[in-house]
Amino acid sequence: MIALRLRRFAYASLAAALVAGVLGSAMADAATLNVNVSARGNQRSTWQDAFDKFKKANPDIDLKVTYITEEAYKVQMSGWLATDPPDVVSWHDGERMAYYAQRGLLEDLSSDWTKNGWTQQYASVKEASTYKGKQYAAPLGYDAYGFFYRKDLFEKAGIKSEPKTWDEFLDACKKLKASGVAPIAVAARDSWTLAAWFDYLDLRINGNAFHQQLMAGEIPYTDPRVKKVYAAWKTLIDDHYFIDNALSYDLDSIAPFLVNGKASMMLMGTFFSASIPATLKPQTGFFRFPVIDANVPMAEDGPVNVLLIPAKAKNKADARKLLAFMETPQINADLAHGWGQLPSNSQAAEPEDAISKVGFQTLANTKGGIAQFYDRDMQKEMADEGMKAMQQFYSDPSQLDAVLTRLEATRKRIYQK
Repeated sequence: MIALRLRRFAYASLAAALVAGVLGSAMADAATLNVNVSARGNQRSTWQDAFDKFKKANPDIDLKVTYITEEAYKVQMSGWLATDPPDVVSWHDGERMAYYAQRGLLEDLSSDWTKNGWTQQYASVKEASTYKGKQYAAPLGYDAYGFFYRKDLFEKAGIKSEPKTWDEFLDACKKLKASGVAPIAVAARDSWTLAAWFDYLDLRINGNAFHQQLMAGEIPYTDPRVKKVYAAWKTLIDDHYFIDNALSYDLDSIAPFLVNGKASMMLMGTFFSASIPATLKPQTGFFRFPVIDANVPMAEDGPVNVLLIPAKAKNKADARKLLAFMETPQINADLAHGWGQLPSNSQAAEPEDAISKVGFQTLANTKGGIAQFYDRDMQKEMADEGMKAMQQFYSDPSQLDAVLTRLEATRKRIYQK
């Protein structure tokens, strides 16, 4: 009897071990992802479509995807990477990627770049994906920035063509205001939308070399060249060319201004094209930020979105399989199309969307350099303080000197570390 009980116990233990092994194997096959999305357009469905295609091609791998809103994502990112991260996270290239690579929180993907042919296919964005000679990011789509505008409102105001120079732009603003339409919509509650204005005014007035030095903390904010940027911006604010109460609106609530014809222009990335209703697309145009100084080479913002594998990820094997799939030319093109972005894979088909085509040609013909965007080119703490200062300046432009003095004190504190 005792022997029988022992045998039964042994069989039960073996069965339990087998079940645990099967469950353990299933759990090991699950790859976890955190993805940042907004309510605009079809970001989430575009992601999900790509993940569904991956699961169809890899039925043995289970994906567990968590979709998180943009602002919450930014706050939580550091905590994930430092403690118990998912296997893959979506993020941004440039300084924002390098910040975590420098701290040893990201997996080195250099071998994946070589093995999967990314060096050739993603040559244009390899530098932005590299930190100290190693690649840590898998590029997705990227955006060109410029002015979305209502063609019908331009015509009604007597504007004959897209502004090519700053004087032409100011003249267009004057005519639009006189016609009863706010010339420019800006979602100033989201401070990064103001950063786009700073980027372009600085790139057009001072050039990309100066801009990158400023981003690196090498130039004082009290420098007259920085003040010149804000002075040009102040002219637009003083002349009431922006919508009223702009600090009350975020990007998710700004689209109706263009849709309803309450505002005519908005400086934004090509991804915003996905937010424009199909019925309004024929009346929507897109043009490059105008020339301010003809002696300054034209540079552009072209921020790249990426996927990363955290250094502490538990299922790196399947994470690498997912990245290899997402980086194929077809999937790269599908994602870019769904987001209204530009494919960063050189073998992907050129975008069909009219606005994306303009953005694609803008970046393809840029001679003055491509920046990653204010809060992606700069150390995070300085970028956060800089964008907060932009909101303060926008709220009360008369406080410009005080704002720049505070920014300079912040620069000295941060870059003396």
